Amino acid sequence: MATAQPTGRYGIAALNVYAGLAQIPVPTLFDGRGLDRERLENLAMRRRSVALPFEDPVTNAVNAATPLLNALSEEERASIELLVTSSESGVDYSKSISSYVHDQLELSNHCRLLEVKQACYAATAAFQLAVSYVASGVSPNAKALIIATDVALVDERAGYAEPATGHGAVALLVGEEPRVLAVDPGAFGTYSYETLDSARPSPRYDIADIDRSLFAYLDCLTGSFGEYASRVRGADFVDTFDYLAMHTPFSGIVRAAHRKMMRERGDSDSGGIAEDFERRAAPSLVYPAEVGNLCSGSVYLALASLLDNAAVTEPRRVGLYTYGSGCSSEFYSGVVTADSKEAVGDTRLGQRLAERVELSFEAYEQLWQHNRWCLEPTEDRSVDVDHWTGFLGSPLPELPLLVNTGTKGYHRQYEWIG
Repeated sequence: MATAQPTGRYGIAALNVYAGLAQIPVPTLFDGRGLDRERLENLAMRRRSVALPFEDPVTNAVNAATPLLNALSEEERASIELLVTSSESGVDYSKSISSYVHDQLELSNHCRLLEVKQACYAATAAFQLAVSYVASGVSPNAKALIIATDVALVDERAGYAEPATGHGAVALLVGEEPRVLAVDPGAFGTYSYETLDSARPSPRYDIADIDRSLFAYLDCLTGSFGEYASRVRGADFVDTFDYLAMHTPFSGIVRAAHRKMMRERGDSDSGGIAEDFERRAAPSLVYPAEVGNLCSGSVYLALASLLDNAAVTEPRRVGLYTYGSGCSSEFYSGVVTADSKEAVGDTRLGQRLAERVELSFEAYEQLWQHNRWCLEPTEDRSVDVDHWTGFLGSPLPELPLLVNTGTKGYHRQYEWIG
């Protein structure tokens, strides 16, 4: 691999993932649902994060962002001028998740707040707009905070999508001195069209056309990279990127996408394709296989996984692909360094994932009966936090934590524990 030369001075300054407190082994979930174990290999999932009834899109977002903000000075916190949450798990048709997040994070009152929605593409759209804002110079030294946050409400109706669906949030601090990822200016390609491959028509029900979604994912990768190549002279899927980080609904689709792009380039040697996949893409799949699909945060979970599990000792160029059902997609690139690896390593993500409490299938089913109400617009509701912390049967692995205690007059209530 040739050493990549950073070309951008804006991008991701810090990144943190919150993936909940509990997990269920995917084979356990397969057996509980009576799914065919022969399909485990293609799914390539080991565990998936599971929500507790006091976790919701707001708590996930705040718990992901808090460690990043705690590392900032008061002046740096005050420079956050834009807060955007991306989610498929909105808590209201008008009031944004970011309103609650802004309050709990105690950010400046002079901060723009909004929420965006475009399935699993939304965080990248917000990130690119944030990079453009901070790079424009209209507000010198400004920073932006982008948080992708979702909860999983799938059940047995989702079939094989249920074991692959994750829970949690990814927070990105965007600005100058991009320690995690320096974005290549102008190096991107987008591709979008209307299709109904998945949707959430109600707060308690997801629908999905799996085959349609997989074909759209692959089609959009070809289309978005094609536009990237038209913008970046000499861009090649193999030679331009030292590593790849892709939206990962499950690891099998990333392997299929990589194989498709290699063959479109003219490579037919299956051994060479497999070696290339293991070297450039496999490091990005370690954490997605432990968490599940984080929706619009998925590609950034893959980036964190790449940095923690690849030997990044010199500047390397990463090709990032994100796809959102409906559909919209983007392929872009940036440069990571040994400092990027250290920055993500400092968050101890691998250790925190290992500390999640393992659930039985019976416990998982019990949680679902309570979790399904978390997005319902209920006037008054109380969540017994003490009961559910005791339900885990061991000390909470991440403290302090923001928890949802219910609603009063439709107003969601939160408190810190630990």
